Amino acid sequence: MANNDKAMKLKRLLESPKLTFIMEAHNGLSAKIVEEAGFPGIWASGLSMSTALGVRDNNEASWTQVLEQLEFMADATSIPILVDGDTGYGNFNNVRRLVAKLCQRDIAGVCIEDKLFPKTNSFIGENQPLAEVNEFCGRIKAGKDTQSNPNFCLVARIEALISGWPMEEALTRASAYEEAGADAILIHSKKTTADEVLEFSKTWSGKIPLIIVPTMYYKTPTEKYRNTSISSIIWANQNMRAAISSMRKISRKIFHEETLTEVEEEIVAVKEVFSLVGQNELADAEKKYFQNNNIEISGIVLAASQGIKLGHLTKEIPKCMVDVRGKPLLQHLVNTLSGCGIQSVNVVCGFKSETVNIKNIKKIENSRYRETGEVASLYTALDNLIGPCILTYGDILFRPYILETLLKTEGDIVCAIDTMWKDTKYRDANRKVDLVECSVPFTATYLQDDTAQIKAFKDNDVNKNADGEFIGLIKLSENGAEKIKNILDEIKSEDIYDKADMPYLLQKLICKGESIEAHYFTGHWLDLDDAFDLARMRNMV
Repeated sequence: MANNDKAMKLKRLLESPKLTFIMEAHNGLSAKIVEEAGFPGIWASGLSMSTALGVRDNNEASWTQVLEQLEFMADATSIPILVDGDTGYGNFNNVRRLVAKLCQRDIAGVCIEDKLFPKTNSFIGENQPLAEVNEFCGRIKAGKDTQSNPNFCLVARIEALISGWPMEEALTRASAYEEAGADAILIHSKKTTADEVLEFSKTWSGKIPLIIVPTMYYKTPTEKYRNTSISSIIWANQNMRAAISSMRKISRKIFHEETLTEVEEEIVAVKEVFSLVGQNELADAEKKYFQNNNIEISGIVLAASQGIKLGHLTKEIPKCMVDVRGKPLLQHLVNTLSGCGIQSVNVVCGFKSETVNIKNIKKIENSRYRETGEVASLYTALDNLIGPCILTYGDILFRPYILETLLKTEGDIVCAIDTMWKDTKYRDANRKVDLVECSVPFTATYLQDDTAQIKAFKDNDVNKNADGEFIGLIKLSENGAEKIKNILDEIKSEDIYDKADMPYLLQKLICKGESIEAHYFTGHWLDLDDAFDLARMRNMV
């Protein structure tokens, strides 16, 4: 497994014969600081993340809000993150959703506790109710069955001792959770001494790593935990508490003194802030990517179709103008293009083209939209097909990072390929899929400097073991645009011209020996075909 697999790093950390330490963080900045300090892993504390949002640690912050913070933390660091997943935000089904999304965002592991949803912080109140053992084992099994990274770690946190149950209950639960598939056990205690956790570590005969959180028994010397069965220690909330005390001190001082003269000596310099967030890297990137800043990248959007499966929604407007959260789909798409530096956008219109009233676009008319397909629509924009450019279908939406990384991928013709095409949670399993077979399959350890070439486009009825789905988004260099123009002229004379689609065009290029690159990504896009797609798209935006 490659060294960049954060889940593997966490697994090795937990299984290390030496006592290891994981430090709390609650946002991208604190995560960077934890890594900078030298810690091998991050504890994404539920208490701290909730506090950072100004809410209580009672699931008042939704799991999607937590997920957003985690994405920033994962992007900002190279060390693994173990997430405080509370109870898993519900039953086994909620745990499945949580684990799937954590794996997509390169989170190394999650810790779930055997209490009921919504949770209450362990240090508040007495005799908090626990989940029934078999039900919690179901949550563990669901999480393990769902993980897409085989090294993803699921830690089972036992709350029996905190809730006043005897040691026998904690030991029984630990054995059940290990048998259910947990990768590690976290034994929790709010005693002011470590007696309970030390007794547990001595008595329990489990084979998986054991984790403790000495928030309350912090006075116990760390040496006491060495040469026990305890694997790792989590410092659970100290960064958040330090931030609160420091911000209070500085704010009060500025309020009373009404000057920054004394304060500046107590806080980091602004240039240190810039250094921590990687401002120098941005300056280097500007030199690299702005050296050709006089070259304008244009965009061509194929949006001629009516979208008859949408019924009355497209009776008077084309599919690209259907409302998605207060704006036409096309407006969202144009905003994404312009946000990634593509200011000149050409839109091939057809059905009810007069209703396509998006600002700052150039409309191109495909008057034969009823009897023609994608290739014919692209041919109408032949004069505007000048590289470098982005070519996209007009009925898709995607996260900006997909386009940003596509623009950075080298190659004359580069296609965006979704490796999550089999995931039917968000799409109809029977929908038409433009599948591809590539020279290098996608893996969780896929490196940026690796390249994959598309070997063939496959119909979804032909190949269920394809490497991914072509979503209708292409980057063309100047040379790539010329290749597309040449093949368009060739197809123009073929009988299939009127009905030809983009996969047909691209397959023709492959058959001629031309190289077409695959840019892999995992989900985070949707296409609009019917009302069900529209509902999913409105949730995405």
